[in-house]
Amino acid sequence: MLENLSGRLQGVIKTLRGQARLTEDNIADAMREVRMALLEADVALPVVKDFIAQVKERAQGKEVLASLTPGQAVIEVVHQELTKLMGAENVGLNLAAVPPAVILMAGLQGSGKTTTSAKLAKLLKEQKKKVLLVSADIYRPAAIEQLKTLANSLEIDFFDSSNTQKPEDIARDVLVYAKRFFYDVLIFDTAGRLGIDEAMMAEIKALHQQLNPIETLFVVDAMQGQDAINTARAFGETLPLTGIVLTKLDGDSRGGAALSVRHVTGKPIKFIGVSEKVDGLEPFHPERMASRVLGMGDVLSLIEQAQKSVDLEEAKKLADKVKSGKNFDLEDFKAQMVQMRKMGGVGALMDKLPAQMSSGMAGKMNNEDGDKAMRRIEGIINSMTALERRKPEIIKATRKRRIAAGSGVQVQDVNRLLNQFEETQKMMKMFSKGGMGKMMRAMQGKFPGLR
Repeated sequence: MLENLSGRLQGVIKTLRGQARLTEDNIADAMREVRMALLEADVALPVVKDFIAQVKERAQGKEVLASLTPGQAVIEVVHQELTKLMGAENVGLNLAAVPPAVILMAGLQGSGKTTTSAKLAKLLKEQKKKVLLVSADIYRPAAIEQLKTLANSLEIDFFDSSNTQKPEDIARDVLVYAKRFFYDVLIFDTAGRLGIDEAMMAEIKALHQQLNPIETLFVVDAMQGQDAINTARAFGETLPLTGIVLTKLDGDSRGGAALSVRHVTGKPIKFIGVSEKVDGLEPFHPERMASRVLGMGDVLSLIEQAQKSVDLEEAKKLADKVKSGKNFDLEDFKAQMVQMRKMGGVGALMDKLPAQMSSGMAGKMNNEDGDKAMRRIEGIINSMTALERRKPEIIKATRKRRIAAGSGVQVQDVNRLLNQFEETQKMMKMFSKGGMGKMMRAMQGKFPGLR
């Protein structure tokens, strides 16, 4: 996500860093490059014009022109304007209503509306809310069954509906049910279409009047580009939207929707879909997204993800072993892989790291060395006996052949894992002896981007 845009903007900033000071000429050159980068990322033209005008005006201000560090000055201006463009701050859900607080989900077919409904229910359940899911998508085959299956897998209550019912009848029945059984939140998934049509808009408008939702969320596919903006505008003219959910930001979207949709609709982006997994929905923080666009990373989100996903007790045990420099074995090595996968894998980690660090790691870590390799490592370790995991030094040729056969890999893969483990052990020993400087130098040798 946003890789091309991020790369182009970082290129502009590097060029400015080479300048002694900012002038009207080099600002104009930089803004020309920024304009091209935004247009290539599918940002709406009116948004680009407004953004460039704002940045140019501020970059030509006296305090910036007098700056001794032109690159940093422009980064600050662009970062602030990007943040403002996407909404300035995170806007959470408003659930201040007489229970049940109704959340109406709207959007086109294929935008990820049904899975987003389930993900949102999971988030609210984690906040100790009693949530009820229901689907009124009577047109798409198995749509109701899809949401029911997701609800069951997440252990969230689901109101049974049928494609033989009318959407307004489902709405009437579920409201009565939700009130009777004291649900805090009712998430109502509506039908989508392949395109905007009068029948669809009339139906969802009638449902909105009947349900009187506290939140009306428009779910839009970030990979639609310019069309996502047009669709959001059309829904905004029909319904009193309260927020937007951008899905599929983990795909090959160019990022234009993320930068445009708030400006065009005037409605805040409340959540973003960052993976297909049920925990792949995150609150949208404009400032953090602006940092990621500029290659500054999103360390806060990474920390939050770690706090939510990592087993603290296991992490403490591992930290104690690292500190002592003793007893770090292949079982601990595997535990590291599991914890990283819980955080979304290598891709999610790299996406949130600052560009200087992730670019250095990227040279050493392609797709094969990422999530697939982590699963392969787990498979190899699982094929070992408990003794072999505790004492890898006993793994010789015969054992290697058995482990390779058991995990479906080549002997070379087993050798590679053992070599990686030895390198990790060495780093742990450096760390335990207070050799942080030595360890960082060793990491710089492996990842040149770490400075």
